[in-house]
Amino acid sequence: MVYYEDKELTIRNMESTDARIFTDEFTAQGWHPEISGYMERLNDQSAGKCIALTAVFEGCPAGYVYLYLRADDGPFREKGWLIIVDFNVLKKYQRRGIGNRLMDAAEEIAGRYADTVCLGVGVCDSYGAAQRIYIKRGYIPDGSGVWYKGRQCVQYETVCTVDDDLILFLYKKLRG
Repeated sequence: MVYYEDKELTIRNMESTDARIFTDEFTAQGWHPEISGYMERLNDQSAGKCIALTAVFEGCPAGYVYLYLRADDGPFREKGWLIIVDFNVLKKYQRRGIGNRLMDAAEEIAGRYADTVCLGVGVCDSYGAAQRIYIKRGYIPDGSGVWYKGRQCVQYETVCTVDDDLILFLYKKLRG
């Protein structure tokens, strides 16, 4: 399904061929993705658990985001909100509005199901661009502090090495 289209950009459901492209492109960026992660998300999409979106810029997959129809962990578990997961735009396509268009599509879809959408974002500097885009888009911290591997951290607790699993949860009212 196509959710957005103009002369340069199309946002559509992720396809299995996107998995190899993203694996190769993110590896070229110095990341270490595994194709199995993309395939798992595609299986979740087939099972109706999520909507996997791909942004295609001038014919090339440039970014993606997953919208899960139910937040299964963290502070939003029992609220019935959708959760945005794993939002990425390849570095060579950043600063072209692609990320905002992906988020527009994800939020528009989420608004069909609930009045609020949520997400978690890493707290280390490699997530700085994502932190900024979320704040600019109106996301606010939920007030539960940081979480590590699905568990809320307690003040003065020694938690971990700062890695991708140390996150802050944010939410945004979509209507009402």
